[in-house]
Amino acid sequence: MDADRVLVDRTLAGELDAFELLVLRHRDVVFRLAARLVGAEEAEDVAQDAFLRAFHRLPGYRGEAPFRAWLLRIARNAALDERARRRDEPLDPDAHPEPGDGPRTPAERVEQRERLRRLEGKVRLLQPSHRLVLVLRDVEGLSYEEIAQVTEMPLGSVKGRLHRARGELIDLLRRNTYDWGLPE
Repeated sequence: MDADRVLVDRTLAGELDAFELLVLRHRDVVFRLAARLVGAEEAEDVAQDAFLRAFHRLPGYRGEAPFRAWLLRIARNAALDERARRRDEPLDPDAHPEPGDGPRTPAERVEQRERLRRLEGKVRLLQPSHRLVLVLRDVEGLSYEEIAQVTEMPLGSVKGRLHRARGELIDLLRRNTYDWGLPE
C-alpha cells in the first residue's frame, strides 16, 4: 500500500494530522498548478480551496487512481472555477524560483526573470486545455496516464493535446525570434 493511501486511511479514521501530512507532501505541486492556471496572486486561495474540497470529498476517494492525480483533478477544477469568476491576469515571474546552477550576477538574474516572464506570457496564450496538459507534463513531470486521470481524458487525447500544445508554443516563440533565437 502506498504512503498516500495509508495517510488517507488514517485521515478517514479521524487522525487530522495525517491529512496535514498529505497537504505538506502535495502543497507545492498543487500551488504550482494553481499558479499556472489562475496566476500567482490567486494561487494560494485556489490551493487552499482544493485541499478543503479534497478533505470533504476524501470519503469518496476509491483509490482507483493515485492520490496525487485525484488531488490535482480537484485542484484543476478549483482553478477553473476561480477563472470563471474573474478575468485572466498574467503570472508573476517572481513567484517561481529561477532555474540554473550556482550564483548568478544581478544582470543574469534580471535577464532570466525577463525570459521567464515572456515565456509564461506565451504559455498563457495557449488554449486552456493545451496549457493544462503542457504544464502537467513538461513542468510538473506527470506521466501521460496521470495526466489522463487528472484531466479525465482518454490517453490518446492527452498525447494529441500535448503534441498540439508544444507545436502551438513553438509557433508562438518563433514569432518572436529576437527573444528566443529559434531557427525558422
